[in-house]
Amino acid sequence: MKLTLGVAAHVDAGKTTLCEQMLRHAGVLRRCGRVDHGDAFMDASPLERARGITIFCEQASFDLDSGDGEAVCVTLMDTPGHVDFAGEMERVLCVIDAALLVVSCAEGVQSHTVTLFRMLARRGIPTLFFLNKTDREGADVARVMGQMKRLLSGDCVLMAQADDALREELAARDGELLERHFDGTAQRADYLRAARRCVAARALFPVFAGSALCDTGVDALMQGIAALCRTDYGRRRDDPFCAQVYRVRRAEGARLTYVKLTQGRLSARETIDTPEGPRKVDAIYAVQGTKLSVVQALEAGETGAVAGLEARPGEHLGADVGRTAPELVPVMSVEVEPQPPLTRHALLAHLRELEEEDPLLQVRAQEGALHVGVMGEVQIEVLASVLKARFGDGVRLLPPRVLYKETIAAPVVGAGHYEPLRHYAEVWLRLSPGEPGSGIVFETACLPNTLELNWKRLIGTHVLEREHPGVLTGSPLTDVRVTLIAGRAHLKHTEGGDFREATYRAIRNAMMQAENVLLEPTIRFELAMPQETLARVTGELLRMGAQMDAPVCEEDEVSLAGECTAAAFWDFPTRFAAMTRGYGRLSSRFARYAPCRDQAAAVAECGYQPMADEANPPGSVFCSHGAGFYVAWDHVREWAHCAQEAQEALAALEG
Repeated sequence: MKLTLGVAAHVDAGKTTLCEQMLRHAGVLRRCGRVDHGDAFMDASPLERARGITIFCEQASFDLDSGDGEAVCVTLMDTPGHVDFAGEMERVLCVIDAALLVVSCAEGVQSHTVTLFRMLARRGIPTLFFLNKTDREGADVARVMGQMKRLLSGDCVLMAQADDALREELAARDGELLERHFDGTAQRADYLRAARRCVAARALFPVFAGSALCDTGVDALMQGIAALCRTDYGRRRDDPFCAQVYRVRRAEGARLTYVKLTQGRLSARETIDTPEGPRKVDAIYAVQGTKLSVVQALEAGETGAVAGLEARPGEHLGADVGRTAPELVPVMSVEVEPQPPLTRHALLAHLRELEEEDPLLQVRAQEGALHVGVMGEVQIEVLASVLKARFGDGVRLLPPRVLYKETIAAPVVGAGHYEPLRHYAEVWLRLSPGEPGSGIVFETACLPNTLELNWKRLIGTHVLEREHPGVLTGSPLTDVRVTLIAGRAHLKHTEGGDFREATYRAIRNAMMQAENVLLEPTIRFELAMPQETLARVTGELLRMGAQMDAPVCEEDEVSLAGECTAAAFWDFPTRFAAMTRGYGRLSSRFARYAPCRDQAAAVAECGYQPMADEANPPGSVFCSHGAGFYVAWDHVREWAHCAQEAQEALAALEG
C-alpha cells in the first residue's frame, strides 16, 4: 500500500525533529539531525539551517508493517511551519493522503495549528495528531486535549488510554460496529476496521503523545499510522494516467517537476498531456531528501521528480489535465530593485524562475519596476537571500505595499482598432460589473453573420489570456463581464495577432471612460486571548478600522473575530503577541476584495499614469494613404468602422 503523509505544525512545535526520529526508526537515518544543530536531514538548505526553520518541503520514503501482513510504503513530507511559507505547505496538501499535525504539549494549540486543521478539513484529508514535548516543564496532556476538543474537533481521541475506553469511543462513531459492540460479538479486527473507516471519514482524529527529542512515543505513532491509514492506489494502477504537480526545483541546472500519480503509470520517454500540450518525459527520479536516483517508472500513489516538463505547481497532467487555483493568495507586494551591476532584465529572468517554483510570488513588471507578492516579513528576507545565494543578485527590497485590484461600477463600451499597413481588426466590447470574486467572464452578443465564429473565439481567448491592468493604479481588472458586441476582420489582411491588439485596446478604451473602483484585500481574523487583554486588543483593532463580531467568553479566555484591511493588519500579529504577552492565539486568512476605503489617497500614493503606460495604450491604430497612424482614446469612435453594428447589438442586449 502507498501512503503519502504530510507533517505540519505551528512553527517550533518540533515537527522536523519528529520527522528525523521517524526516519531513524524506519532505518533511513543512522542518527537524528537537529534543527538547532543545523544538521537535520529534512532541512538541508543552507537557508533553513541558518534560520532554524523549514522553508522548503522535503520528502523521504520508508516501509512500515501494518500489523496484518500488509506492507505500507510511506512517503513522508516535511512542510514549513511558518505562516509566511504556507503556500509551500498548501501545494503539498493537494497530494497527501493523510496528515500528521504536531502540537507542542507545552504551548498547546496555537494559531497556525487551527489554520492548518481548517485547511485539511476543507480538503477532507484524514488527520492524526502527535502531542510533542511532553517532557517539557508545563506540558499537560489533559489540558491540551481539552483545547483540541474545543478549538479543533470533539472527535480528537487520545490513543494512550484503556482498551475499553477506546472501544467505547470507536463504537460511538461507527454504526457498523455499534450493535456488535453492545452484544459482545465484536472482535479486535472489527474495531480496527471501524477505526480505519472513522479516520478516513474524519470522524476520528487519533492523538498520540510523546517527545521526539527524547524518542518517546514515536514507535506507537508509527504503528498507529501503519494500522489506521489506508489508500486504494492498488486498484488504480491500470487506469488512465493522472498526476498532479506539487513542486518545481532546479538541481545542477536541470528543471525538475515533482509529481504525485493519482492513477495509472508513468514511464520514462513517454509523452503525456499537460496544460501546455503534449510533452515528453526525459527522465524520472525517486526522491529521498535531496538525493535523486533514476527510476524507469512510477505507479499510482508514488511521487517522483520528472525532467522534461514545463508544468507548474497546481497543474494536473494526463487524463484530468487542468489547473487547481490556490486557496492562499498574497495580499501585499514588495518592489525589488537591482543593485549594479545587476540589470533589471536579468533580475526579471531570475524572479520568473523563482515564480515557476512558487506561483504565489506573482511577479509583475510595471512602469520599469519589478514587484513580487509576499505573505510576510520573513519571506521578504528569505527572498533576498535566495536571490543572492542562487544567482549572486544584490537587490534592495522596498517596504511592502497593498496588492490592489480594480473593477467598474457601471456598464461601459470600448472600441479597439488595429490597422497598420496590411493588418486589420476591430473589436467592440461592453464591460459590465460582475459578481464579487467572479474574475473576468466573457460572452458574445454580436448580431448574426457579422463576425465569423473563429474570430469570436479568438477574441474570447485574448480577453481571458492575461491580466488587464486598470487605469487607477495599474492593478489587475477583476469582477467584470466582458461582452463582444461587434467586430470586423479583413478577408486578406487579418491575422490572429491583430485581434489581440484590438481586444486589448478595446478593454483599455472602455476603462478610460468607466467609473473605476479600486479594490483592496481584507483579512478575516480570529483571536483568542486572556480576558484581561480584551480591552487593549479591541482598542487597537478599532484604531485599525476593523469590523468585529461580538466577543465570546469561555472560562478565562475570550475569542474575537472580524475583518480588517490587509494594509492595517500586516504587522498586527507582532503587536498582538506583545499585547497578550505571548498567551494569545491568532488565525487569519484572506477574506475578499472590497472597495478601498480611501480610494483617492491610494491612487495618489501609487502615482500611476495610465497615458504614460506605453505597454497598454487606450487609443487605436488606423490606416490612411498607405500608412498607419495613432488615434487617441477619446476620438476612436469617430474613426471606427463598426459603430452602427455595435449600437444595434447594444440595443438588442439592453432591450
